[in-house]
Amino acid sequence: MSRRPLLFLDVDGPLNPYAARPEHRPEGYTTIRVPLGYRRPLRVWLNPDHGPALLRLGYELCWATSWMAEANTWIAPVLGLPALPYVDFGRGLFAERPDGVHWKTEAIMAYAGDRPFAWVDDEQSRADLAYVTAHHPAPALLHHVDPRIGLRDSDFTALRAFTTPQPL
Repeated sequence: MSRRPLLFLDVDGPLNPYAARPEHRPEGYTTIRVPLGYRRPLRVWLNPDHGPALLRLGYELCWATSWMAEANTWIAPVLGLPALPYVDFGRGLFAERPDGVHWKTEAIMAYAGDRPFAWVDDEQSRADLAYVTAHHPAPALLHHVDPRIGLRDSDFTALRAFTTPQPL
């Protein structure tokens, strides 16, 4: 098993800036339509440059999204990513907690075990940071991405800095 830090990736928000104005697809993004079966297809914007940029960061990549395994069908090919492991949220999917901790947080920490990780999402809060800080035995970065703009160069810089040893 790899001992590189894990990078948990949410799709909607960081990779798919779903909150951007519908009439203004961000520059560099392509549109895919994901059939849902029970309603019109879901519009998803993805930037194919993000896949190679994520692979260059030196993390072990893992989906942390409600798309779960479907991210390998719809998202990974557009980004040029291989099939990635994913956090299986099972019955915890969308379950609200009274303490305000996000429904993904415990499952992500369980998946990470004692490994360092970064988690890219648009829904983390101070409650998640406090929970991870109190309960995770290794360094962790909870990196918020604005769902109106998705991942930017500054986000990749922050992720790279997390894995770069600091001089003593």
